[in-house]
Amino acid sequence: MLSQQTIDIIKSTVPVLEAKGTDITKHFYKRLFDHHPELLNIFNHANQAQGRQQTALANTLYAAAQYVDQLEVLVPAVTQISHKHRSLGVKKEHYPIVGHHLLASMEEVLGDSATEEIIGAWGEAYHVISQIFIDVEDGMYQHSEGQPGGWKGFKPFTIVRKVEESALITSFYLKPKEGMKLPAFSSGQYVTIQVKPEEDKYTSNRQYSLSDASGKDYLRISVKKEDKGKVSNYLHNHANIGDEISLSAPAGNFVLNTDSASPVVLLSGGVGITPLMSMFNDMAENNHTREVTFVHACKNEQVHAFKKDAIASIEAMPNATLKVKYEETEGLLTKEDLEGIITKDADFYICGPMLFMKAVISGLVELGVEEEKIHFEFFGPALSFDQVNELTSV
Repeated sequence: MLSQQTIDIIKSTVPVLEAKGTDITKHFYKRLFDHHPELLNIFNHANQAQGRQQTALANTLYAAAQYVDQLEVLVPAVTQISHKHRSLGVKKEHYPIVGHHLLASMEEVLGDSATEEIIGAWGEAYHVISQIFIDVEDGMYQHSEGQPGGWKGFKPFTIVRKVEESALITSFYLKPKEGMKLPAFSSGQYVTIQVKPEEDKYTSNRQYSLSDASGKDYLRISVKKEDKGKVSNYLHNHANIGDEISLSAPAGNFVLNTDSASPVVLLSGGVGITPLMSMFNDMAENNHTREVTFVHACKNEQVHAFKKDAIASIEAMPNATLKVKYEETEGLLTKEDLEGIITKDADFYICGPMLFMKAVISGLVELGVEEEKIHFEFFGPALSFDQVNELTSV
């Protein structure tokens, strides 16, 4: 536990972190990689280049300072971030390294404002918070490795099938290279893939949602080809049937509640359809009498992935409805559209671009849907506290 003096000092730094947080985290990552370039094998280079990782960490530091006397408030975000860490292979021995360079960055960026008292308090707080992460992640590693078919770290898989789902999205069917049984996973989870193009010095890791239900002899990821996406372009253009690719075990806490019989509304935008297809296929195969409404929004029919598969599953389910909205011809999804699909006691699962999710979540809240019934996933660095508040506020 932290002393009241430490808590007071940390809270006094909230205005500084609000103003200088991103400067600190930009300096931190540069410093970290200058001293430990081997960690570039873990971090997402694209998120670094775009500044997304720096912003996410700055928001997390800001929230940690705000809630340092109520650490239980941080538990949902700790769980989400820890899933990503476990999936990427972050180890407990990485935390002292990160802590050292984070405190040094605070000193170097803030200068005389970073008094010995402030750095000491943050060092104490970092130790407590990092231990929470280490303990949570240790449990996740044990679960991942201990379940039937589970494994730790990265394991070689073979691409056994490659299918174009739309003009932008291609599915990759992956089987363990040694032919071992696959672990069960929860619909909505993701895996981290690890590739190393010949021209690259470091491996690149990317997290992709599993887009089919559990219980198959393969894992399926469905990847959108991004204009400047190094890994997505590598997969689309160079990864072929028979090639090897490394995967970490499934992770993530954006999952379908299979113990509930409540109605389900799935709302996806663009490539956000991938985890929801896993949920939808799960219900189609294992709980097909559940009332389901699947709403998908995308630019046009050419980029609409899984259209035939979704229609086939809908026809096999007695209480399922599919609604599609193409932006080019019908406009964006509106609050009026949402009002037409509100189902009493339903759980809402949402995934898509940030603007899509903000519009959908805000619309649902305005229409009276309770926040605990709204579940969402954001593709990118673990969602910051500020972003969660932004998405769930009207």
